[in-house]
Order: sequence, then structure tokens, then C-alpha cells
Amino acid sequence: MANALYFPLLPLLLSAFSTATAEQRHSNISRGTSLTPGSNLSWLSPSGLYAFGFYQQGNGYAVGIFLAGVAEKTIVWTANRDDPPVSKNATLLLTTDGRLVLQLMQGQERSIADPDEPASSASVLDSGNFVLYSSDQRIVWQSFENPTDTLLPGQRLTAGQQLFSSISQTNHSTGIFRLEMQADANLVSYPVKTLYTSNDACWSSGTYGAGDNVTLNFDDDGRLYLLNSSSTLLNLTRGVNFQGRTIYLAKLDVDSFFRLYSHNLDEKRSWSTLWSTTTSRCDPKGVCGVNAYSILIGLEVKCECVPGFNHVDPNDLSSGCQRNYTAGGCKNEDGRLNYTMKPLDDTQWLDDSYSVLTNSTKGDCAAACQGDCNCDAVIFEDRLCKLQRLPLRYGRSSPGSLSFVFFKVGVPEYITNGVPPADRPSKKKLTVEILIIGVSLIPFLPGLAMMSRHLLVRPKVDIRREPDVSVTPNFVNTQSSNPVVNADPKLEFSVDHSLVTAQPKSVSHSVTTPPTTPNVFR
Repeated sequence: MANALYFPLLPLLLSAFSTATAEQRHSNISRGTSLTPGSNLSWLSPSGLYAFGFYQQGNGYAVGIFLAGVAEKTIVWTANRDDPPVSKNATLLLTTDGRLVLQLMQGQERSIADPDEPASSASVLDSGNFVLYSSDQRIVWQSFENPTDTLLPGQRLTAGQQLFSSISQTNHSTGIFRLEMQADANLVSYPVKTLYTSNDACWSSGTYGAGDNVTLNFDDDGRLYLLNSSSTLLNLTRGVNFQGRTIYLAKLDVDSFFRLYSHNLDEKRSWSTLWSTTTSRCDPKGVCGVNAYSILIGLEVKCECVPGFNHVDPNDLSSGCQRNYTAGGCKNEDGRLNYTMKPLDDTQWLDDSYSVLTNSTKGDCAAACQGDCNCDAVIFEDRLCKLQRLPLRYGRSSPGSLSFVFFKVGVPEYITNGVPPADRPSKKKLTVEILIIGVSLIPFLPGLAMMSRHLLVRPKVDIRREPDVSVTPNFVNTQSSNPVVNADPKLEFSVDHSLVTAQPKSVSHSVTTPPTTPNVFR
């Protein structure tokens, strides 16, 4: 913010400007009064310093409170900050029945405030607070009690209340960090979607258990402090005695820092940072949801899924990731594994292991998970193999990390001809088909038997004529006294004067078993 915001000298008469506790009321905004982006954008505070109404966000408009009279508006509060921007045809209206609503096309409405009772009028105060009044002038709703990412002098954070950072300097939707005034008296900042543990915290005031009903308070001179019911527990900052007209704000920025800023209205300078919670940026762990990890790119966070997973909601990357395949059994029908292990380098995760193997290697660690039906991922570090179940949490990019992470990913099964599993018959289906074919062939068995007998029984060969020895040199010459030359050792010929019959000869086979070779892959 210190580098992004710049305020020229306000062309406003602010000599009467005061940030005293006694707030000056603007002339009443009565029932039936409305604003539109196309013409009447906002209602101003008496000094013109703050405005409540429409401001441009993206290609549309949002409703909020901002510092007016400058070229680049500083947003200090946003209504319904996670709703999409509205078009220039929207109308902000204090209705005749005392509701503050945003009217959209086709009769749709969004509530801007939810007062305890119908509002009779409204005002923008010079403190930056927007209030709704009852008919007897009691405050029935105020923006100071519903903070977003910024505190203004005179505003406080009570036990259980939180600030949430914005997504970016120009997008004021809910971001990835939160600052909470806890009921245990500790003021702590966390990434969103994390647990309330010291391991998850980015920063804390260190005042755990120091008192009851502790609040974070902000004075007009820039003093931030924790106050219990009787005394000051901790001064986060001390008041500053600046000359001239100086304004302050405290903001939970998009980079996780809670900072105190000041700006002198009489000087053409940017905002100055007076104090910050820490000098070390918080790791945005958990902001991408389960089975996903975050990558910091400047002040922006990118969310990526682990191998084999896709985003649950592509429009909400903090929704986490789910498998992009149907998880079947650990092994298929013939006992082969349905999964392989894929590495994901340079990431860190919350270690929630159900089993730890010692003195392991990286390869053995991955193999151990692949063979364990309960394992979904492993973290290997310092020869320790830590077996994990889904979901995995708090993933974040960590270049140079000494840990190695492997994820079990489903493997599509394909046979050699490229037929996918969905088109491949199962063993059960194949057995049924064979039985059907076998039963259908029963009526044809007698005919098949006769045909087989006819083909197998060979007729005797009549060779009463003189054989042509030149044509059949390997057959017996009945006129010769030489031994029979048998070209086929499987056939034996017996000579009976005029007839030659070929008869099968029994052959003995000698099988030699090769020496056993040790299986080095076992």
C-alpha cells in the first residue's frame, strides 16, 4: 500500500475536519433516497473526506466506503465483498420500509445492511463510519461493527471479530489471510482455512490468557493497543503527534502483514508505513484447500493440484482438488497394481502420517506406498518414509526443499491392441461366453466325431505297379535288397510284398532342465 497509493492535496475545505470521538452527523439520508453508478455515485461525509456508495471494481461496481476527493480511491470497507460486481443499472436504495438494499435487474435485491429494526435514516460520518438510525435516533447498524480488511480511528475489534485481507489491491473480495481478536486475549493472524494452532499462526501478540473481554483499540493519534475490562494489556504502537491534518488507518494487507499507515492531507506524499506486525511474510498454507498446493507469485497466490487431481471448482481455486479418475480396488483381478507413484518436487505438506518407516531409501519409500492399499502419498525426508492418507493439507511450493513427495496415481489399463478396460471382457464374462458356445455345439458333436474319424483313418496305398524310384527316393524299393532309407524318423515302413503301410513310430523325448538362474528382481 505504501508504494501503491498516492494522495494529492485534497481540493476540499477540510479546516473543520476532526477525528474526535464525538462524531459529526451528515444531514439525514432519508427513506426513499437512492444512488446509481451512472449519475449519483455516493453520499459524502460532512467534510467530504469519506464517501459511501458505488466504486468501480473490474468491469462493474461494488458498494463500500472510501476516501473521496482523490484520483485513486482508498477503499476502507466493502459490502457483500464476495458478490460479483453489479452493472451501471443497479440502484442503492434506503427503502420506504427502512431497509438498505441493492436493486438489480429483473427485480432482484441484495441486502447491504441487516439492522435490528427498520432504519428511519442514515448518515456518513467524518470518522468513516456509515450508520443507520432508528426513528428515535439510536444507531441500529454501523459499518464499524462489521469490518472487512481495515480499521479506522475510533473503531475496535472485539473478541471473536476478524479482519480478512483482500485478494489484491484492486479486487476487494475476501483474500487468504485473517486477523482475529481471540477470546483468549491473543491477537493472531492466520492463513484462511487453517486451524487455531500455534503452528498455523503467522503472527500473534503473545497475550494468551492475559485477561477477559480483550479488544483491539485504535485512537485518533494512531495508537493501536489491547485493552481488557480494566487496563491496557499491550501497546502495539504509540500515538504520533503530527502537525497538520493527518489521517490513519490500520489494514490487513494482501501479503499477510497488519500495518499502520499515516497520510498528511497537506502534503503531496504517499501513505507512510508507521508499524507492521512482522518483517517475515507468512506462508499462505492451506489457502488452496485440500490436495492442492500454493505458489507465491509476487503478492498473488496460484493454486495447483497434485498429480491425478483436478480442482473441485475451477472458479474457486480455494475449494481444493479431487481425483480425476475413479478410484477402484488397490489391485486388479490378476493381482497387478492399479496405481503408480508420481513425484512432486519442491513442495511441503502437513505431516499427518499413519506409519513411518525408518532407514528407508527414496525408491523403497515409493514402493512401500504403492504396495499399501491404505497409502495415498508419502513424504520422504532424512531416510524417514512417512505414509499419508488423503486428504493432504497445507501444501505449498518450497524451492530447494529437502523432502521428496510421491503421490499414488491411478493407471489406465490397456492391452497390447489398444482396447481400453471398458471394452475389454472380464474373466467372468469370457467364461460365460465359452459355456454358451460349448452348449450350442452339442447337437453337432456326432457329426463332428464321424468327420474326425474319417479324416484320421488313412487308406492303404496300392503300389502293385512299379514304383518310380527317381521320384520317390526316400520310399522303399521292393526290387532292391538295400536297407530302407527313412527320411522321416517318425515313420516306420513294413513291407508286405505288394503293400506298404506307413505307421507312426513312438518317439521318446529327452528333456533337459536348464540350471536355475537367481531372480535378481525378486
